[in-house]
Amino acid sequence: MTIPEHSERTGTLDRASLNSRDIVFFVVAAAAPLTVMVAVAPIALLVGGIGAPAGYLAAGLINMVFAIGFTKMARHVHNNGAFYSYIRKGLGKIAGLGSALVAVVCYTLLQLSIYGLFGAVTEATVNDFIGVDLPWWVWALVAAAIVSVLGYRSVRVGAKVLGVLLVLEVLVLLVLAVGVVVHGGATGLSLEPFYPENVFTGSMGAVLAVSFAAFVGFEATALFRNEAVRPDRTVPRATYAAVIFLAIFYCFIVWIAVMAFGAGNAVDAAAADPAGYFFTAMDTYVGSAATDVMRILIISSGLAALLAFHNAITRYGYAMGRERIVPVRLSSVHSKHLSPHIASIVQSVIAAIAVLCFAVSDVDPVLQLAAWTASTGTVGILALQWLTSLSVAVFFSKGKDGVRDRGAALAGAVAFVLFGIALYLVIDKIELATLTDSPIVNTIAVSAPVSVFVLGVLLALWIRSRRPEVYAGLGSTDIDSELAPSSQSSER
Repeated sequence: MTIPEHSERTGTLDRASLNSRDIVFFVVAAAAPLTVMVAVAPIALLVGGIGAPAGYLAAGLINMVFAIGFTKMARHVHNNGAFYSYIRKGLGKIAGLGSALVAVVCYTLLQLSIYGLFGAVTEATVNDFIGVDLPWWVWALVAAAIVSVLGYRSVRVGAKVLGVLLVLEVLVLLVLAVGVVVHGGATGLSLEPFYPENVFTGSMGAVLAVSFAAFVGFEATALFRNEAVRPDRTVPRATYAAVIFLAIFYCFIVWIAVMAFGAGNAVDAAAADPAGYFFTAMDTYVGSAATDVMRILIISSGLAALLAFHNAITRYGYAMGRERIVPVRLSSVHSKHLSPHIASIVQSVIAAIAVLCFAVSDVDPVLQLAAWTASTGTVGILALQWLTSLSVAVFFSKGKDGVRDRGAALAGAVAFVLFGIALYLVIDKIELATLTDSPIVNTIAVSAPVSVFVLGVLLALWIRSRRPEVYAGLGSTDIDSELAPSSQSSER
C-alpha cells in the first residue's frame, strides 16, 4: 500500500484518500437504504402489489446498463464535475453548464428532503424515548451543525463515519431478514412475488416510478475522482458495486417484507399502516428491543445521507469554482484537512437558511417539505441521467477525442431509451412522490428542473459572450495530471 504525501497546492484536495469501498459508502449512504425501505417500500407494495421486489431489481438492471457507458466514459473525463463533465464531453459546454446547475439545485433539494425526514423522525423518537419535545427544525439544525463539522474536515473522516453508520443500518435490516427466514414468514417462504402474473401487471409502471428514486445519486462516484486511489479503476468499481448492492439488497428486503406478512396479506398490511409496516414486522419476528434499535438507526441513516449529499454538493461547488463558473473561492482547499472548506461552509449556511425558511412557513416536514423537495430532485437527477446516456452515445459513436467504442455507444443509446421511459413513468405518477393531487405542486415538481436547466443555458451563453476566456476553459481542468506519481500505484 502506498499513500501519497498531502499536497499543499491551492485547489488540490486530499489525493488518493478514498478507495472503492469508501466511495461506495458515500453513494449508498446517500441512498439511505433503511429510510427508503421503512418509508417507501410499503408505498411500492400499495401501488404495485406483491410484485414490488421485482420492480427494484428491474430499476437496478436499468441502472446497470447506464453504468456500462458511464464507467467507460470515466476514462476520458479527467475532472470531478460528474454530470456537468460527462454531459459537456458529449453534448457541449452549454448543455454541460445547464446540467451543472440542475445537479447542484436537485442535490440540494434531495438533501433538504432528508432534513425534513430527519427532523420529524428525531422529534418523534426522542419524545417517545425520553420525553423531550422539541420541534423538528431544531433537530434538523442540530444535524446541519454535525454535517457542517464533518464536511469541513478531511474526507477520510467522513468516509469512516459513513462506513460505521451504513453498516449499522444494513445490519438491522438483515436481522429482520434472518428473523423472517428462520420463522418461515407468515405463511411459508415462497418466490410468489416473482411469478409473472405478479410482475407483469398494469401497476408495475407505478412500482418502477417509486423504485427508481431509490437509486438516485449513484453517479456521485465520479464526484470523488479527485480524491480516489487510481481513479480510472476506483470510480468504475465503486459505480458497479453501488448499483449491484442496492439492486440486490432492495429486492431482497422488499421480498422479506412480503414474506413477513404473507403474499396474501402483505398489501392489506401496508394499506392498514404503511408507516409502521416494518416496525410491526420487527416486533413480530425479532422483538420490541430490535424495533427500538431500528427507530434509532433511522435517525443515523438520515444523518449519513445528509453527510453524503453535503459532500456531493460541495464537490460540485469545488469543480465549478476551479473553472470559474462560480466564485473561484469555492475551490479553496483547507491547508490541513485538504477539504473544500469554503464550499462546505457555503453549503451548510444555505441548508440552515432553507430549514429555517420552511420552519417559518409552518410546513409539514414529511408530507410537504420532504415529499415536495424529494420529488423535484428525483425528476431532475433522472433527467440528467437521461442526458448523460445521450452524451455517452454521442461521444463514443462520433469518435470524439479520437475515441470510438460501438459497445459503449450502444449501451448509452439503450440507457437513453430506458431512462426516457423511467422519466416518463416518474412524471406520469408524480403524485406518488409529492403525496398530493395538487396540480400546482405537481407541475412545479416536473417543471422546476427544466427551468433551472434553461437558467444554466442562459448563464453559459452569458459567459460565452462576456467572459470568453472562462468559456474557452470550460472542461479543460485535468485533475489526473495533478496526481502525485505514487497515487497511480495500487489501490488500498
